[in-house]
Amino acid sequence: MEVLKKDSAANPWLWVPTLYFAEGIPYFIVNVISVIMFKNMGLGNGDIAMYTGMLYLPWVVKPLWSPFVDIIRTRRWWIVTMQILISAAFALAAFALPHPSEEVILSGRAPVSMFAVTLVIFWVTAFASATHDIAADGYYMLALDTKGQSLFVGIRSTFYRLSSIFGQGVLVVVAGLLESRLGDIPRAWFITLVLCSLIFGAITIYHTFFLPRPQSDMPASRRLRAGQGMDSKTSVSIFKEFGRTFATFFRKKDVVIAMLFMLLYRLPEAFLVKMLNPFLLDPVERGGLGLSTEAVGLAYGTVGVTALTVGGILGGLAAAKWGLKKVLWPMALSIALPCFVFVYLGSVQPDSLWTVNICVALDQFGYGFGFTAYMLYMMYFSDGEYKTAHYSLCTAFMALSMMIPGMLAGYLQEWLGYRDFFWMVIVCCLVTFGATFMIRVDPDYGKE
Repeated sequence: MEVLKKDSAANPWLWVPTLYFAEGIPYFIVNVISVIMFKNMGLGNGDIAMYTGMLYLPWVVKPLWSPFVDIIRTRRWWIVTMQILISAAFALAAFALPHPSEEVILSGRAPVSMFAVTLVIFWVTAFASATHDIAADGYYMLALDTKGQSLFVGIRSTFYRLSSIFGQGVLVVVAGLLESRLGDIPRAWFITLVLCSLIFGAITIYHTFFLPRPQSDMPASRRLRAGQGMDSKTSVSIFKEFGRTFATFFRKKDVVIAMLFMLLYRLPEAFLVKMLNPFLLDPVERGGLGLSTEAVGLAYGTVGVTALTVGGILGGLAAAKWGLKKVLWPMALSIALPCFVFVYLGSVQPDSLWTVNICVALDQFGYGFGFTAYMLYMMYFSDGEYKTAHYSLCTAFMALSMMIPGMLAGYLQEWLGYRDFFWMVIVCCLVTFGATFMIRVDPDYGKE
């Protein structure tokens, strides 16, 4: 199978699956599992959403420091170094976890100061994870030729999804079982984070030996000395080029409408996602469903992620058959209307796990199907001379669209209660429809 560039040595099957599995794990631990952990250790919903929402920031600003990754060291060096840092951060987070009393945990009003060190470590993990994303995606293009990149694009996506199931499902179920068996929530999460550190450390050791060393993977300064197509391009000119791509992005036609779409299309889900797990965990008397941690890991982290993946696959097939323009409104309806399942859950508070799983699956399937339009529009808007750089900027707006509403979601929920909060999410669906109405796309874009 000739898919490697001539200067590479390792079979892609030996590193592509593990690299993209590793890419997903810290993202889901920092942005999803942390919510469940802090909730179970007594932090209030408002503080949880605010401080875990801020952890999106590295993914918002990562286009601003991506040139440094190219200039300073090789992408392989960045991958291995960030994985070492992430492994160490998980271990430090475990030992930094406080041990609040059962009374504090049950009150749901633990002070944020109690978790300050853990939050700082998660911030470091988030920046390392975002840097790892930059390096991994660039390395993938350097180590594989064009044919190989096309062949393995589905493999990398599959293993990223598997990391989602492992992170949001398996690890949460493990933490829940430990909570039940030990009767000590902080100790259960200590063991879970240590396990994360060991698993990620093993992946890091594996990559140290099995990631190939393509000759083309060198810092920009060394490429200049080697004369690899950079006769006059210096580090200064790289930054000038970056500035040019940044400026041309904001001079694109309909850029304001595009930014509004990227910021507002997912507004209902942005509010919902931060409060979904707290809602599932909170006791019935507080308006929640009172599920155990392991039940949440099954419902959201396994059933939900599987439905999300199936929805995304079907969305891609639909867009390829009919094009983005024809599927745009069905996808907008798909991402918005399933939010009604949480109005139902918040009003009825069923005790049937089957009912909860079905509702979560419906919501996540609709989100996966509808999110396809969002991704395709970002590619459509990015098309042109600086396609890769402009798409990177679009992903920054994508992260920002989740960060700002997510930070406010907890305080809004505490003010409104779960049922009225879910009705507010339904009202936000009108914003999704308004954002969809504004944009214009080529009728043939996305068709095979």
